[in-house]
Amino acid sequence: MVNTVPIWGNFTLTIEEAAAYFRIGENKLRQIVNENRNADFILWNGNRPQIKREKFEAVLNDLADI
Repeated sequence: MVNTVPIWGNFTLTIEEAAAYFRIGENKLRQIVNENRNADFILWNGNRPQIKREKFEAVLNDLADI
């Protein structure tokens, strides 16, 4: 039996998962990550960025546009 966590329950999301969850394009997310490499909402797994879901939600809540 494989236990899978739904996307809304994950602590971190890949760029692909974050694009689907937040309805933001992958290219736009990659641009955001590249412009904010040391941001609190990014966790680096080697050279792969992981988006901290709740922290990124807080950032998006404070924005008027992307």
